[in-house]
Amino acid sequence: MLHAVIMAGGSGTRFWPASRTLRPKQLLTLHGDRTMIQSTVDRLGDLVPASRQMIVTNKVLVDAIAEQLPSLLPKNIVGEPCKRDTAPCVGLAAALVHHEDNDAIMAVMPSDHVITSPEAFQAAIAAGEALIKEDPTRIVTYGIPPQYPAESFGYVERGKPIAAEGASVFQVKQFREKPDAETARRYVDAGSFYWNSGIFLWRASTILDALQKNEPEMYSHLATIANRIGKPDYAETLEKEFAAIQGKSIDYAVMEQYPNVVVIEAEFPWDDVGSWQALSRLHDADEAGNTVVGSHIGIDSKGCIINTHDGHTVVTIDVDDLIVVQTPDATLVAPKHAEERVREVAKQLKEKGLDGLL
Repeated sequence: MLHAVIMAGGSGTRFWPASRTLRPKQLLTLHGDRTMIQSTVDRLGDLVPASRQMIVTNKVLVDAIAEQLPSLLPKNIVGEPCKRDTAPCVGLAAALVHHEDNDAIMAVMPSDHVITSPEAFQAAIAAGEALIKEDPTRIVTYGIPPQYPAESFGYVERGKPIAAEGASVFQVKQFREKPDAETARRYVDAGSFYWNSGIFLWRASTILDALQKNEPEMYSHLATIANRIGKPDYAETLEKEFAAIQGKSIDYAVMEQYPNVVVIEAEFPWDDVGSWQALSRLHDADEAGNTVVGSHIGIDSKGCIINTHDGHTVVTIDVDDLIVVQTPDATLVAPKHAEERVREVAKQLKEKGLDGLL
């Protein structure tokens, strides 16, 4: 059966001050009227029932996610004891899914994407499921046709086409890490590269076998956890063994080495919502090019991104290309070109003893 695993452990530091430790990006409403994680579950539709949906997150977020997703079983909201990157996250989820369903196929996806066509997304997942049923050793990923030479995404280079009904499918020739500007331009000009969406399909047994082969030490800890599922000491074992794992991304651990990966060209609109500038892609701008979520008065202000809390109006005068984010207890003002430096805020807040703003 098809299971959905949603990775929701990110901290969303680039979305400070709206994103906080106990309310990170995936729990925010940045597009539409549902939070990011709610929208991720919503787009599954009837493809995967709630009983086969799993959220893997930081243990401190379990209660908040349960509140936002009351249809999920409590056991299906899995709290990681600590942050260990995506390979241990995937491995833990695979062990739990495999324990319940030896033949499970897992659709693994991040919790913070905006995909505005649920029907196209479901069709793509169904096409991936069919490819795995045809060859159970396959791993399927989804490539986003690049809209511009992005330096912030990894890339997937496609190889030979594979016959498939209802989808454009290719053997993966190579995964490429985030490139510099010139390399990104070459990728886009070549026409054979996709953005790496970070969405995958595989049999639970396939990914566990791949981790055992490529990451034997990591797998050993995961196997110890798996052996205690349903036992009285499971929680204690999870805490100890998961913390002992050396973190690594699933791309490094498996995808870049696995010999049988195929890529489906995504026909659904996709945005990874990586920073405040994503709002300008998700919301219409005013006549001066300002993207406003909330209340704003702009006088000779152009190209700004404004996000305000209910009941608060931001006024800008004679400024261009600013990000202004207002919350009840903090306000961010930054030039758009420096948005990556928002990550530095957490360190400064800690040094100044302002942990309440984290």
